[in-house]
Parts: sequence; C-alpha cells; structure tokens
Amino acid sequence: MRVLTVVGNRPQFIKSAPLSSALRDAGIDEVVLHTGQHYDRELSAVFFDELGLAVPTYRLGLRTSDPTAMRPAIRDAVAAESPDWVVVLGDTNSTLAGAEAADGTPVAHVEAGLRSFDLSMPEERNRVEVDHLSRLLFCPDDRAARQLESEGVAGERLVVGDVMADANRIFGPIARARSTLLEQIDVEPGRYALVTVHREANVRSERLARIVQGLNQIDDPIVFPAHPRTRAMLRGAGPLRFDPIDPVGYLDFGALASQARVIVTDSGGVQKEAYWHRVPCVTLRPNTEWIDTVIAGANVLADDDPEKIVAAVRDARFPATAPSLYGDGHASGRIAAALYASSP
Repeated sequence: MRVLTVVGNRPQFIKSAPLSSALRDAGIDEVVLHTGQHYDRELSAVFFDELGLAVPTYRLGLRTSDPTAMRPAIRDAVAAESPDWVVVLGDTNSTLAGAEAADGTPVAHVEAGLRSFDLSMPEERNRVEVDHLSRLLFCPDDRAARQLESEGVAGERLVVGDVMADANRIFGPIARARSTLLEQIDVEPGRYALVTVHREANVRSERLARIVQGLNQIDDPIVFPAHPRTRAMLRGAGPLRFDPIDPVGYLDFGALASQARVIVTDSGGVQKEAYWHRVPCVTLRPNTEWIDTVIAGANVLADDDPEKIVAAVRDARFPATAPSLYGDGHASGRIAAALYASSP
C-alpha cells in the first residue's frame, strides 16, 4: 500500500512527523511531496532535519502560496506514483492544492471538521472545501465530527485525536532537554511572553500597528521569532520596544513555548501547543477553530485591540481544572490503521 503525503509549511511538517513514523510501522509506503509554500530554511528544511521526516521524493520549490501554481505538479506526482491515498493535513493552500490535484485518488484529510466560522480567512475556506473533497476525515474531537455531520459532508468521519498532540508528546521532552536557546537569548523560564504573528490579515499595516501598540505595553520580556513576512512588515509598524529574533527550529520553539509565562499568537497550532504545555494563551484573532481552549479558560481572544492584549497578558493564568483536549497523543497510529483498513 502506498500514500502520497502533501506538505508545504511548518505546521504540516510537525503533523507529518509522527504520522510518517506510524505509516512506516504499519508497513505503508509513504511518498512525500513538499510544495515549497514555505521555503525559508528555518521554516522548512530544518524541520526535516530536526524531526526525522522522510526525505521528500518531490520538492516542487515553487516558493508560492498559490494553489493554482501547485496543482499541475502535484497532479503529475499522483499520476506517476499511483498512490492508494493522497493525504493532506490542516488548512493551508498546500492542503487545498493536494486535495484538488488528487484526480480521483481518494483523499484523506488530517485535522478535518474544524471551523472558525469566519469565511474571510482563507484557512476557513480551505477547511470547508477540503473536507467536502475527502473520503476519509480524521477529526481531532467529537465537536469536529458533529460539525461535518451538520454540513452533510459525505466522507467517512473518524475521531482519532490530534497528530500535533502526538508530536508534543514525543518531541516536547526532547526539546527541553536539548535546546539552549533560553540561555542564548538571556531569558528566564516562566518570566517572558512568547509572541508569534504570521497570518495574512495580521501582517497588514493597520492591524499589525495595533498589535505592536499592545505588545509595546506588555511588562514581560518579549521573545518574538519573526516569520520573514512579518519581519518585513514590522519595519513600518512603528517603534518597537523589543527586538524580534530570527525564526527558530521546532525543538527550540518547543523549549520556548513550554517555559513561557504566556504565549501571544495568531497561530492555531500554537494555541494547542500552549494548552498542552499548560501555558496561558492570548490569541490575536476575533475567533478560533480551537474554541474548547477558550471555553476552558486557557485562551483569550484579544483580536488586535491594544488594551485587550495588554489586559489579557497581564491577567493570564492557566486554569488548574482545565480538561484534557484533543486526544491522547496516539492519533497517528489510528490514522495509519484506518488508511490500511479503508484502502480502496
């Protein structure tokens, strides 16, 4: 049995690491295609080095997030490899391009059924379209499965947990043991705010300026590994009271996230990482697809409001009674077993 896995950016590399291992253990031949959506080394190749991912058979090197540009080469790879499944992960344009280019090969969507209900976000539109194109829908929780049912999505729904929880279980202890980044940048565990900003809406000048206005008023030392696009836009966002650092690899980021006092982010994946590390989170969005973290009191939606950002960071506490969310860290094995059992 053979699957073709389409990856293209940081969250997908993280999700695919434990999944690739589980596929190998199940005797499934995996062909990896890297679209090149993220092409900066610290956001791409370094993850293959650190996480031990299978070397991509196909490196498209397109350096674009345009799914139209990705589809022809993905379609050619599908035709050449004749996989039993095309596996796509998450909600990026690479996810959408992979699902659209499958050309009759059944699609399996990892992280299916999530909704922020904000169709202004390209990620939300991608989620909906990919779910409707997929034959197997691997949901992180019952809420996601119920959402697919309510939409009348035709594919088979399976609640397996979250593969990022697998990655956190496997790599979290390794990150804290190996990383020396906190010493290098001279911050103390539990006494800094970790910040990430990368979404297209948030790096537009007006919103980014408001976010920076809030960040400038935070009392904690700020550690801000800046995405290349964000770094370019920060130059026009007004004076900064903090110095962004270069993007960091996954293990270093895990060490930063697990030892922060608070995490401020617009990333869906980082919201979950904060929760699993039991670090309070402030989300720079008006909504989130990971609403259970908000319901649990571990995540606050501050959007781009400077006053809300400052207050949420100041008051951030992780609730002692927060429940376990998104599985037990063994989703990848369930996905591999389901792919094998459901092979056409």
